Formats: sequence, C-alpha cells, structure tokens
Amino acid sequence: MLGKPGWRLVFGWRRRDDFRRVYHGDGTPPPFGKMLPALENQRALISAPSALAVSAAAWQNMGMSHIKWALLSGFCILLCHCGGTSGGITGGPPNMGGPTAEERSAAIASEPTGDFLYGRRYYVEKTRFWGYLRKPRQSASSAKLVIFREDRKHNPDRLPENGPSGARYGFDQNYEYKIRGNYTGETAYDPNSNQFLPVFMLSGYELANRNPGWLFSPSDHYDPLRVTLRPR
Repeated sequence: MLGKPGWRLVFGWRRRDDFRRVYHGDGTPPPFGKMLPALENQRALISAPSALAVSAAAWQNMGMSHIKWALLSGFCILLCHCGGTSGGITGGPPNMGGPTAEERSAAIASEPTGDFLYGRRYYVEKTRFWGYLRKPRQSASSAKLVIFREDRKHNPDRLPENGPSGARYGFDQNYEYKIRGNYTGETAYDPNSNQFLPVFMLSGYELANRNPGWLFSPSDHYDPLRVTLRPR
C-alpha cells in the first residue's frame, strides 16, 4: 500500500491500540509489519504514529480545508519525532540503579560458567518477548532479546496479567536468571514491538539476582510502556 500509485499517506498520532487502523483501498487492513517498515521497534509502541490512506481524488477535494491542514501538521510532527529518535531512545533519566560500570565488568569477568545462559527479564506492557540472554562472562552488549518457547517449561512469570501484585505476568521485571535450553533456529514476530526475534526453547531456570540494577549502561531508563533498553 505504501507505494501504491494514486494514494497518499497522511500520519496522525493515535494510541497503540489504534495502530492497526490503516486500510487498503478495499477497506482491509495490511499486515502490521508492512505498515510502517521504516519504524524501529520503539516507535511502534505507545504514542506511535498511525496512518490513514487518503485517495488522491479525496485529497484534491479537501482543498486547503482545516482537515487538510491538520493532516499536514500531523505528518510534520511524525517527521520531527522520527528524526529525533533515530539511533535509539534513552527515554529519560537513569532509574535502574546498580553498580558502577567497573564493578559490573569485574563481576561479569568472575561469574560462574556452565551449561546455561544469563537471562534478564525485560517486561514491556503488551509485548510478548521474554528478555535478554547472554553467555556467561560476556557483556550485556552481546545479549539477544528472545521469545521463549514453553513446550518444556513455562516462563517464571507465566501468571495472569491481572493477578495480584507480585503474582502477575511481568512481576519479575529485571530479575536475573540462569536460563537453560537452546535456540531453535526459528524467529517469531512480536507485533506490539514490531520485531522478528530469535526463539529459545526454555527447559529450566534458576533465580540468580532479584535486583541486579542497570542492564546495558548506568544511564539506562526503564519504561514499562515502551522499549527503551537495547544493546549499545
């Protein structure tokens, strides 16, 4: 649809739940991943731009009405937003705590090794990835964001999303685990973060640390509504 002759795209700001309201000429919505492929994952979350397809004829009939001005304004806002977020989002001031960078490096260099990976739970509302996995004694910059396959073992937080505090999906945000299993070689699509991610078959886990602090940098900012933590 994005390249279809005779159509123009006009962007406005809508909540994430309205993000799929983009339509072909026959009124059917396109696949999410083809809607705005240039957008990076964090732009497909809360306050993400949604699009409305407007035929060339309808655009001409609008003239310079207030509606047309409003649509043009929305498009300009989108361009400013995309330009300002390229290269990643910091999201705000540091809020994850933890050791100094030197202390973290020393801890990783001396950590136990074995037939497991270190996993850091990363919960962002409405997403379905589990978190980051890395090999022992390797920095978090090498970590991969993964989706768990739970045929053999359920996620540590496989609980109702509306459960009581401490007993709901995502309760273990930022917990560090020793994770056992294997990569399946497959990728899976997480629609709400707009990412294709590696699939990991979970076979076991062991809690290592409930409060390890920052993940990639002491300047990390965690936001439960959007992706702000990425390797750097």
